[in-house]
Amino acid sequence: MSQEKLGDQLGLMFQQIQKYEKGLNRIGASRLYATSRILGTSIQYFFEDMPSDIAEGGDPTSKPVSAEESQLTRFVTSPEGVQLNLVFSRIQDSATRRRLTELVRTLAAEATG
Repeated sequence: MSQEKLGDQLGLMFQQIQKYEKGLNRIGASRLYATSRILGTSIQYFFEDMPSDIAEGGDPTSKPVSAEESQLTRFVTSPEGVQLNLVFSRIQDSATRRRLTELVRTLAAEATG
């Protein structure tokens, strides 16, 4: 598939697709999910050649990753995390997003006792 066709289906210019491909711009979880759907593949496909230290939450150019950051990375890249990010990003009203975030914080606090 051409960069132009993929860009059209994602609502982007092909130049933005080039920036994603070259690693000049980061791609968000929901856009990566949409891209995988358009290309008919899984999100894991994009990570097949990733070095294991990065796949486990590390970045050789940054400070060591904490256990909390590693847990967050695992969740965000899980099917549930991708779905949550995808639907949450569709909520346009910032006040609603804040209220939902607070609700989840409250539920998480109750779950941990």
